[in-house]
Amino acid sequence: MRKFGLAVLPVLLMGMLGLGSVPGKLIVWCDETRAPIMQELAEQFTAKYGVPVEIQELGFGDIRDRLGIAGPAGEGPDILIGAHDWLGQLVANGLLEPLDFMADIKDQFVPVAVEAFSYGETIYGLPYATEAIALIYNKDLVPEPPATFEELIEIAKELTDPEAGQYGFLSNIPQPDPYHSFPFISAFGGYVFGKSMDGTLNPCDIGLDKIGALQGVELILRLVNEGVLPPDCDYATMTGLFNEGRAGMILTGPWAVGDIRKAGINFGIAKIPTMAGNTPRPFVGVQGFMLSAFSENKALAKVFLEEFVATKDTMLALYQRDPRNPAYLAALEEVSSDPVVQAFAASAADGVPMPSIPEMAGVWVAWGDALQLIVTQQQDPASALKDAVARIRETIGCPGL
Repeated sequence: MRKFGLAVLPVLLMGMLGLGSVPGKLIVWCDETRAPIMQELAEQFTAKYGVPVEIQELGFGDIRDRLGIAGPAGEGPDILIGAHDWLGQLVANGLLEPLDFMADIKDQFVPVAVEAFSYGETIYGLPYATEAIALIYNKDLVPEPPATFEELIEIAKELTDPEAGQYGFLSNIPQPDPYHSFPFISAFGGYVFGKSMDGTLNPCDIGLDKIGALQGVELILRLVNEGVLPPDCDYATMTGLFNEGRAGMILTGPWAVGDIRKAGINFGIAKIPTMAGNTPRPFVGVQGFMLSAFSENKALAKVFLEEFVATKDTMLALYQRDPRNPAYLAALEEVSSDPVVQAFAASAADGVPMPSIPEMAGVWVAWGDALQLIVTQQQDPASALKDAVARIRETIGCPGL
């Protein structure tokens, strides 16, 4: 890791004189969960370098939109903490500065996390946490998790008794929930957006009506038709029944684990079972640190990120504050004895970053509507997917094929 000693900091400060309203002072935007950790780092940074750091607390959902207004006006932060799927919008609007030092230390992070914060070959974020869905099972009902979906279907049928309110497998895909349906689509080679030659996502290469996507939704429809998956299942129903001990297996993410533990369920977590010999690839969500393109203190901010954030101690502190799997390998290894961490890390390793380009906003509704039509059998899968992609193309301004 590159280090900057005390002799270098005055040079960095001098280079910034006159460039902004608060030269030589770092401002960090983060939510209330991360704020206490950032405040500790701020005090350490100031003690070492004599540079003030102000932590400004915002709602997590407000940070991205506020940056678009405050950044260009010279009132934004130097550093912000947010989700990787903000990246496309922020980069497209010229709001983020590349983190050049990440090229030298990227091997210290989970690969999919670095990929998530990359736009083509350029890295724009320092990742700290990952999340992906996996199979969560009740060990009292399902002693060993199924390795294949054929096994899952067999186990689920044995456990399912709707009249008794007992189910073998539940998912909120019929809600509809495209996010949870993606592993079915990706397992057979389906995708949302393909990639251009430069490695960036191509919004006009839409793969939700390709043969792989069709095979995936046909498997979902099979689960409904064979009585394995109730067509009216939503997230509250799924988690509620599981936490009452009335569901053997569910498909969801680490955000559900806290309530499962409170309910006293004897649970385990496993990778999503293979589908016709194929490995499902769930969406991976990543959170991390980004640098505003309007920062008057870019060099100082990079020192802060590289020396004070990209450390095992900081990553473990962030994990303890909000138990999402660390993206920093040394921290991940430190907590890997936890089987929950192990399982979600294995699932994320198979996954792909959720698309971060702005056009993704035009995908969810049409995709969800197609799922609803399919699971309620109002439209055949091929037609529903074809119509959905046509709607997406129209919404995001791509010509038809």
